[in-house]
Amino acid sequence: MTAGFVCLTFDFDALSSWLARGISSATPRSRGEFAAVGTRRLLSVLRRRGLTSTWFVPAHTAVTYPDLCREIVDDGHEVALHGYAHENVAVLDRDLERDLLARSIDRLTTVVGERPRGFRAPSWDLSEHSVDLMVEQHLLYDSSMMGNDHTPYLCRTHDKVDVDGTVWGRETSLVQIPVSWTLDDFPHLEFLRSGGAVLPGLQDPRSMFARWYDDLMWMVRELSAGVLTATCHPEVIGRGHRLLAFEEWLDRVSEQDVEVATCTAVATRFLEGEELGRPR
Repeated sequence: MTAGFVCLTFDFDALSSWLARGISSATPRSRGEFAAVGTRRLLSVLRRRGLTSTWFVPAHTAVTYPDLCREIVDDGHEVALHGYAHENVAVLDRDLERDLLARSIDRLTTVVGERPRGFRAPSWDLSEHSVDLMVEQHLLYDSSMMGNDHTPYLCRTHDKVDVDGTVWGRETSLVQIPVSWTLDDFPHLEFLRSGGAVLPGLQDPRSMFARWYDDLMWMVRELSAGVLTATCHPEVIGRGHRLLAFEEWLDRVSEQDVEVATCTAVATRFLEGEELGRPR
């Protein structure tokens, strides 16, 4: 068995993330538009290395860039759900969240010709209803939570947490492919002013990737068949100096005994009984 897995994931937010923030003037829209440029560059990088990945695509992006989304699938990558227009599902009522999830599935299926099997919440924030709704839609996995780092697990529903203690809910059939802000390029690299707050970003990408590589090395040393999930955004990582650093990181990863796999492939292995991320 391989020493571990790396899930390369890309959030193709494009214009939707700016719409969700209520910022729709021309220049922010153009920042979202650059995601299409970055996506084409990333597909070239992955194509040259024969690597597969998972792309989380809002329905708004799919209908805005249908040909590009079909190119992602034609290149052998997975397309998964990422909200309808990058809305925060944690603040939606159950009926609206159910409706947007169903509409997102229909839109992505129509555009790319394949029914998506996974979901990632915009800004990684789920509601109390999200897991139930994903199970209702027969999704295979979610990739929004942080209850572990390199070990997939089954999502629970109806946890009860208050000042008096915690009552864990029941496990479902939905696999969690865990994520971390430390393995996301956006907070490290992207500059953003929104609502009076400033996300400074603009760090050295090679320093970020050095930390990601160290996480991989720890995982390989300490865990059997662990999973490292890296999250990138085309409009962020698709700039020249960042792409060079990304390519260097990919080449270092390829030197290790790890398999680059889609989230669906990892979730399927987990459900088939493979012990992923077990301490050595």
